[in-house]
Amino acid sequence: MNAVLSSLIILAISGLLALSFNRFAKLSNFIGALGVVIASILGLGSIFVVYKTNNSSLNIPWLVPYGTFSIEIDFLSTLFLFPIFIVSALAAVYGFDYLKHYFGKKNIGRAWLFFNLLVASMVLVVISRNAILFLLAWEAMSISSFFLVLFEGEKKNVGRVGLLYLIATHIGTLFLIAMFVLLSKNNGSFDFSLWQITASGFLPSIIFICALIGFGTKAGFMPLHIWLPEAHPAAPSHVSAVMSGVMIKTGIYGLIRIITFLGIPCAWWGYLLIAIGIISGVLGILFALAQHDLKRLLAYSSIENIGIITIGIGMGVLGMSINNPVLTVIGFTGGLLHLINHSLLKGLLFLGAGAVLQGAGTREIDALGGLFRKMPLTGFCFLIGAASICGLPPFNGFISEFIIYFASFKSLFGSAAIALISMIIIASLALIGALAVACFSKAFGIIFLGQPRSVYCQQAHEPGIFMRISMVILASASVLIGLCFPFVVGFIGKIISEITGKPISTIEMPLLNLVNPLIYIVVGVLLLYIVILLLILLRRIILRKVEIKPVLTWDCGYMYPNSRMQYTASSFIQPVVDFFKGILNTKKHVVKITEYFPDSSYFKTETADLFSETVFRPMFKFLRQMTEKLTWLQHGKLQFYILYILFTLIALFIWKL
Repeated sequence: MNAVLSSLIILAISGLLALSFNRFAKLSNFIGALGVVIASILGLGSIFVVYKTNNSSLNIPWLVPYGTFSIEIDFLSTLFLFPIFIVSALAAVYGFDYLKHYFGKKNIGRAWLFFNLLVASMVLVVISRNAILFLLAWEAMSISSFFLVLFEGEKKNVGRVGLLYLIATHIGTLFLIAMFVLLSKNNGSFDFSLWQITASGFLPSIIFICALIGFGTKAGFMPLHIWLPEAHPAAPSHVSAVMSGVMIKTGIYGLIRIITFLGIPCAWWGYLLIAIGIISGVLGILFALAQHDLKRLLAYSSIENIGIITIGIGMGVLGMSINNPVLTVIGFTGGLLHLINHSLLKGLLFLGAGAVLQGAGTREIDALGGLFRKMPLTGFCFLIGAASICGLPPFNGFISEFIIYFASFKSLFGSAAIALISMIIIASLALIGALAVACFSKAFGIIFLGQPRSVYCQQAHEPGIFMRISMVILASASVLIGLCFPFVVGFIGKIISEITGKPISTIEMPLLNLVNPLIYIVVGVLLLYIVILLLILLRRIILRKVEIKPVLTWDCGYMYPNSRMQYTASSFIQPVVDFFKGILNTKKHVVKITEYFPDSSYFKTETADLFSETVFRPMFKFLRQMTEKLTWLQHGKLQFYILYILFTLIALFIWKL
């Protein structure tokens, strides 16, 4: 516990020092990044201490009404602290190089103050054990990330995006306040340690729905996701890595934590979570597929992976409600392990996107091409991240998705309802996986392969050494974690025991049944690595004395092939987009060729967000029209404003009586 408190203090002090030395950009940059790295190392040490000595807690009274400074690190907290510290530290190392581009242009000290505050608030969210403290940390997380989104506020639409994010996150907070009020009123306290609802009826379900909306807004559940594909691309790339890699996972943490207070869950909670997961997974990757902006594509991909995590969590909740230990344990295991994997992988991919942006000067996919020649290390790391996030072997993303598949196949022989939902999950995961392969084949192929499509590619170069170090570490983790899965299952068992309230002895058997196939997979992966290395060695031996000359590929009869004859991002995925046109509603802007020797032609596709266009935009338009009818209340006369306040106080006094 002392290590985590020290981490929070270091984050606060280093952020303030970075702001204080803002006039000296290099020093400010160094202090801000170093503070995050030191704090993260201390925090990671506390995780291993808790794993060996069990929970660690601290409770200090303070003057805040209804509140105590009550914090605790249990096994569930450590699961979320691990990616928070890892991704934040590597993002800080990356940001040390990344922000050098903004020396003399931006307030570097302020950027580090809010970055360090973001990391500290995420840590505090997952260790808080008092509702008031939790809400304070949650609000600090929202405000600090809001200012980081506005880092380049002078750019077009960034201000609008920041406002959208602020509104969305505070709508979610309203539901969290309602949820905490219901829980505290029922239990007579704002301390988590005293919360437990055993009564049946509507109250647990109402609390669950409030938690689902409040935390689902932060996690990016569809249709509550509309801020996510807007805000994540607007932030600096190392901030996007933290927001998409770990910040949105605090929504998953909050939802799981609240479920632990509600007793035995209703079966429909699990079905609802699975449905939300399937919708978010399928639609998230569909809209990612249609994007032309690399960071926007990755943001929609985060929604897809949140969907996969939610499917696993939903299966675990469903298993709890019907007392099915296998479904409970394997569902939670798959969801929680995919949460860890996605945190690392999405951090890697956003860091890769930032390297492309700084190296080539654009993140527009169609303006890039052939970057692998000039940015081989970035391309290789991005390829590992892309393959893993598609769930392809032999990387870690495959293992966690396999576990969810495994839980679904195990449930095929249960009741008719469970068998049906299992078949739907299997079909949905297969569809998500296929679309993910198409999506990231487009992203990697168009950006890194082929010929340069614009002048942006001519100036491309590898990023700074610290940016490369961060990407290499995350890419290596993707490979190594896939090999270590059988050895972390025991730790996951302790977490599931905390979530379900079941003794560890009842959880060990399903986990043991899962370990055997995981060991076979790991052995198969090791053999695959050995075969690949042998083939590479054999190829080098065979070609050792062979002269290799570069030649043009088949040019279809053209004498002078050029980069414009390549696939674009739109043409590469056009068959898939056309197949799902009823959902995507992609708009095509075309200047058709009508002559034998045309002067010019034009083709562009644009895919707007389904829920933004069909639900939220009309809703906000209606609300604006309704509120405009009340503008007569705002007439500028102070005495009437005072009268409004007086009437409000009288109404509150009467309500209190």
